Amino acid sequence: MIFKKFFIRFMILAAAMLLISSCASLSPNGVGRVKRYTFAEGCVPEELDGYKIAFISDLHYPSLFTPKRLGKLVRKLQQESPDMLLLGGDYVTDNDSIDALFKSLSAVESSFGTYAVLGNHDMRNEPLIRQAMDKYGIVLLDGKVLHQHSFAVGGFVVAGVYDSFASDTLFAQSVGRANDSGFVILLSHNPDFVERHSINADLTFAGHTHGGQVSLFGIYTPVKNTGYGKRFLRGRNSTSNGTTIITTNGVGTSRRKLRFCVPSELVIVTLKKQ
Repeated sequence: MIFKKFFIRFMILAAAMLLISSCASLSPNGVGRVKRYTFAEGCVPEELDGYKIAFISDLHYPSLFTPKRLGKLVRKLQQESPDMLLLGGDYVTDNDSIDALFKSLSAVESSFGTYAVLGNHDMRNEPLIRQAMDKYGIVLLDGKVLHQHSFAVGGFVVAGVYDSFASDTLFAQSVGRANDSGFVILLSHNPDFVERHSINADLTFAGHTHGGQVSLFGIYTPVKNTGYGKRFLRGRNSTSNGTTIITTNGVGTSRRKLRFCVPSELVIVTLKKQ
């Protein structure tokens, strides 16, 4: 009897703590958490040792991600002082929010700039989003492979794929060719694209899944938004050909304004030469 009462109280407390961890309104950073990774691999050029990449996706601004939280997130990004800011798509819930969102994000300065891809929810207001990105100096990676820096041997490449639902074999091939001569970072809205096309990149950033948005203590997630189950649902994982892929929980919400046991997040990745 005593054990039963203790167990019930423990489960209630655990549920409350997890619920609080999902609530960005209690955070000074505008998101539920700052998720940090270290990418320590031999493929990292010495020139990029210590290089910091900030990544956010699926803002669905404003949804639960309100103007107040946007301001907090921008301040946190400025504090982090990243070398590059990556934006993973699905930006707004209405046209009136587009300019305000990208104007705020443009206040984040980084040595290599801000790069973005579009998501599936960006189809309906794509022209306005493209216009705002151009206005505020955000580079849209529309199926482009960009050589950002040349080193004594090799170089540094950043690439991004539009929407990531379409079949784009030519893009996959161009990323592979870039990987033959330099370190490649790929930005893809949907993690499935990377596995489906056997993308040969060194480090990939993806969103779209929201980490499931609602989960029962990480054990059961009813909606995954990926064709690979839990494999690329959230966190750091590897594709079949060994490409490291980091899938973020995202920032905002879609369909239902609810998160449970899946906190919104800002991803920070530090590169280390191994």
